Amino acid sequence: MTTVTSAPLSNVAVVGAGMAGLACANRLAEHGVAVTVFDKARGPGGRMSTKRLDQAQLDLGAQAFTVRDPAFRDAVAGWLSSGLVAPWPVVSYQASSSGWQLHHDPHTRYTGVPRMSAVTRHLADRFQTHPQTALHLATRIEALQRSPNGWQLQDAQGRDFGPFDHVVLTTPPPQALPLLAPWEATLAEACRARDQRSCWAAWAVLDAPLPTPPGGQSDWQMARIDHPALRLVSRNQTKPGREQQPESLSLMAHLDWSEAHLEDDPQAVAELLWAAFTASFPADTPLPLRVSSGAHRWRYAQPSTADDRLFLYSDSGLAMCGDSFTASRVESAWVSGTQMAQALIDRSVHNRAGESQPNK
Repeated sequence: MTTVTSAPLSNVAVVGAGMAGLACANRLAEHGVAVTVFDKARGPGGRMSTKRLDQAQLDLGAQAFTVRDPAFRDAVAGWLSSGLVAPWPVVSYQASSSGWQLHHDPHTRYTGVPRMSAVTRHLADRFQTHPQTALHLATRIEALQRSPNGWQLQDAQGRDFGPFDHVVLTTPPPQALPLLAPWEATLAEACRARDQRSCWAAWAVLDAPLPTPPGGQSDWQMARIDHPALRLVSRNQTKPGREQQPESLSLMAHLDWSEAHLEDDPQAVAELLWAAFTASFPADTPLPLRVSSGAHRWRYAQPSTADDRLFLYSDSGLAMCGDSFTASRVESAWVSGTQMAQALIDRSVHNRAGESQPNK
């Protein structure tokens, strides 16, 4: 679809409080649009959320992000000046059983301070205080209903919200499909066409620092692992603002391996990924003991193929955006949400200008 709806733009519901949803909602609110954001989780963030344990904070989704888009670069510059993000990692490796080698990354990467979710929580702050905005967490939207006054949303407890003139869905396509299917055949078909990949993420909190890896340095921060199960390891205590926490690892699995083990017990997954990590050290290397471990399954982690469309919409007021349709990056989510909002704003301004012209 290539024409943004001409419905009035005054009261918008955004389903999903990840980066795309919050970026979209913030841009709309900046232009005076009343916005209500819904998310099934207890906190905002989506795949930028952080697991918080007594002894450590662990990023189990996005570990860091890059900047390519000029508008996103401007946003990141503001976050940098506010201390919300910082460059990380600066020391990364490529690791295998035959040794560790420095990995030279051509892109500067950033992480949230003191945790990845700092960025999305900052974006969500507006919805706690702004009179025209609201944020409903722990609210799973399960149905849409169309009325003469607009769209009504119903949650899992049977509560109704609305009416809204627009509803923007930023959830993965398989979750958006049951909401859209009764109302928008084209959007529903787009959801069916966007297969999503799954990913396991494990964590391990250790009772002592890791030994220096073979051929590497003790201050490494991230490593890409040459193993069929494990693709990436991050040391959370090396991230800015977390220097006081103990050795705490995030272990990200390969997508193919994740899907082969999709229904495995989380603790069993944690054991397998820990074993994959230890295999990158010589067999006789004494490693610290794990004091805490587990795993989280991202059933819809990223699209199987990228789509060149940043957002989708219909004349009925229903729309979709998010990194589930584009490259699965933090930047992609922000750009998708921001451009979705701007397209709606621009169309609304155009319509109002047309309505103000005298009849001839």
